[in-house]
Amino acid sequence: MKISVLGAGGWGTTLAILLHNNGHEVTLWEYKRSYAKTLKRSRENKNLLPGIKIPKEINITHSLSESCEKKHMIVLAVPSQFIRSVLREMKHFEFRDTTFVSVSKGIEKDTLLTVSQIVKDELKNISHSQIGVISGPSHAEEVARKIPTAVVAASRDYTTAKQIQTAFMNSYFRVYSSTDLLGVEYGGALKNVIAIGAGIIDGAKFGDNTKAAIMTRGIAEISRLGIGLGAKPETFSGLSGMGDLIVTCMSRHSRNRYVGEQIGRGKKLTEVLKKMTMVAEGVETCRSVHQLSIKHKIETPIANAVYKILFEDRDATKVTYELMTRDMKAEDE
Repeated sequence: MKISVLGAGGWGTTLAILLHNNGHEVTLWEYKRSYAKTLKRSRENKNLLPGIKIPKEINITHSLSESCEKKHMIVLAVPSQFIRSVLREMKHFEFRDTTFVSVSKGIEKDTLLTVSQIVKDELKNISHSQIGVISGPSHAEEVARKIPTAVVAASRDYTTAKQIQTAFMNSYFRVYSSTDLLGVEYGGALKNVIAIGAGIIDGAKFGDNTKAAIMTRGIAEISRLGIGLGAKPETFSGLSGMGDLIVTCMSRHSRNRYVGEQIGRGKKLTEVLKKMTMVAEGVETCRSVHQLSIKHKIETPIANAVYKILFEDRDATKVTYELMTRDMKAEDE
């Protein structure tokens, strides 16, 4: 297939290489003209994926028209908060037979929409059957080195989910299919907030017991909110729920866990974000989760605690003990 990957960050670059390895004709779009020229010349994303060569057959461009016209599939690897602005520049292109695949994990601030919902909101002429996502425990740094990884391809349309599965799957990247599009998206987005919480636990030097509690009760919280928003319960026990939560809370590659760790050590959010070259999706998603929980009257105590620490400048240790001393509950309540 002719496939474009929009977004030449670590994940976009990794997936462009993977799709090329799978035999597709791949275009990689970078929004900064100067960096697109640098990538084209060096054939290496030195900041994010040092040592991983980009095959010469992959077309690297700054041109959206070159990236969008006559493509079978467009992969959206732009951070979720910038997806809408990119889609607005694409409105005048024809996408009658194009499948859109989001690989971004976030919820848009203010609108509280997932990426698939943003796509449908901006590109009104495409159908729901043209939209899918890929999510799961999949750090770019490992996939780029062909370390065995398993993810989920989801679409409301079964045929589309299978098409995405077929396009991406190979010997080191195993892809399962699902029709629970919202569940897969919510799992991927909401776990980033819990991962910030897990990082706070690391930074504040609590213990493994505390982190296990945050992760286990975190997946209960993710499931409760996701189900309340229309997702299927079983999705959250799979790769895009529990699987992604585990890797994001535990891995040294996790940007969201890193943000939490720095906050737990006493640093301010603005200070932490200023020094980062990559986007931690969980920060803005935390605001969205806070708003969603209020709007739908669904309890999300861990996400709310993270919100207080990030945006209300509350002390991490005090907030943790506030979580511990909440009213007694049954585990399955």
